[in-house]
Amino acid sequence: MNIAIAGAGLVGRVVALNLLRVYDDLTITFFEKDSKEGVSAAGFTAAGMLAPYAELETAESAIFELGHRSIALWPDLLKQIGLFDGYQQKGTVITAHPQDMGELTHFIGMLQRKVDAAASIEEVDSQDIKALEPDLVAHQRGFFIPSEGVVDAQRFMAFSANYFDRNEGVLFREYTPVEKLEPGRVYTKEGVESFDWVFDARGLGAKEHFDDLRGVRGEVMWVEANDIDIGRPTRLMHPRYKLYIVPRGNGCEGIDLEYCKACKLSQTSGYKRYIIGATEIESEDLSPISIRSSMELLSALYTVHPNFGEARVVNTETNCRPAFRDNLPRIENEKGLTRINGLYRHGYLLSPAIVEKALDEGIFLNGT
Repeated sequence: MNIAIAGAGLVGRVVALNLLRVYDDLTITFFEKDSKEGVSAAGFTAAGMLAPYAELETAESAIFELGHRSIALWPDLLKQIGLFDGYQQKGTVITAHPQDMGELTHFIGMLQRKVDAAASIEEVDSQDIKALEPDLVAHQRGFFIPSEGVVDAQRFMAFSANYFDRNEGVLFREYTPVEKLEPGRVYTKEGVESFDWVFDARGLGAKEHFDDLRGVRGEVMWVEANDIDIGRPTRLMHPRYKLYIVPRGNGCEGIDLEYCKACKLSQTSGYKRYIIGATEIESEDLSPISIRSSMELLSALYTVHPNFGEARVVNTETNCRPAFRDNLPRIENEKGLTRINGLYRHGYLLSPAIVEKALDEGIFLNGT
């Protein structure tokens, strides 16, 4: 089988990993508008949170179910590429300042009304929080969701690129944007190429086919701190924004120096790295992070723990997530062509389950 995957971002990589695990005699050609490292992809910018409960506020129950399926699938995908420490499932801490506790209580109540399973979310007091995360002891009350986790998104992109490089059956056509796709055909400026099957995983690059596809801008900041240690993803509820803090341990450990230079990171010895974010802007603007977003993110971070005041901002990233009007993912299957798009802000939460669903439903895996 000769397969084409248009788009080497998160979804495209998960498609390839699934196919390579099932088929031995497979040739996969990636068509990617940028480099194979994927540093311009939304999947590189992401924090990688696996938070089906926390995302229920702005999502349908289908996202909750698919998210739990993805949590079960991620460990094997990461082992496949040799990333054995890129997954953590130690739960999520959600807290708020005393004046915003009403916001937090409303949030948890809404989750519990949406799905019965949310009744198991644990309320925690200051002693419970101290046992979970000693550096968050100043927070008097919160909630703990033990089943949630996180994928190291940046290392997933790096390790998967290395894995594909080592596989003789995988070819990368870098800096080759796709102009159009048809069943079994890929159109680029270089001409038309034929394949047994084509997968469209271009995200916003697929606007020529999806007229209701839009981009949603997201901004994140990467900080390093040597005097604070938070081990779990942490959310701070606020009326205007919902800050998340995602620990990244020692940053780019296990990624070669050239890749670290590509992603503009400088690892300071002994420092812990965190990705912080919250912004969700209806815009396809890819310009650098705004002053307003920077101030809101950093001021919220400082209120979580004053030691963040001495942290160092080592990188900022901006990207646009592909979404449809209902903010739900979409799969289109026909003989010779599968399209997967619209994962919105749920890329890491949904991609393994959505890809599994697309392949199971598709004519491709049914042997025709």
